[in-house]
Amino acid sequence: MTPKEIIRNWVDVFNTADAEAMGEFYHEDAVNHQVANDPVSGREAIVQRFREEFEQADMVCLVEQILEDGEWAILEWKDPQGLRGCGFFHIVNGKIAFQRGYWDKLSFLRLHKLPIPTQ
Repeated sequence: MTPKEIIRNWVDVFNTADAEAMGEFYHEDAVNHQVANDPVSGREAIVQRFREEFEQADMVCLVEQILEDGEWAILEWKDPQGLRGCGFFHIVNGKIAFQRGYWDKLSFLRLHKLPIPTQ
């Protein structure tokens, strides 16, 4: 599968909120860095982060576009509430080795009525 196809499948699974299934997309030593948060290293830690996120908010990823350049896929997304972001995925041997995402955390917290940190 191409990086673009892998990320299209990643979005489909993300929208089921199945953290364990999300883990199948990642290398054992993958890194997921959502720039609004600290980086997460290793598949198990990434799965745990997805568990926590899926428990705190109902998230839906709507694809605006997916671009591909060699081993990289770039996802531009929105959600039904108007939040937008993008993600960069380095795909090696059919799995995500590195992911970086950009989105507005304050808007996310407000949209989902989650506590806003004071620091």
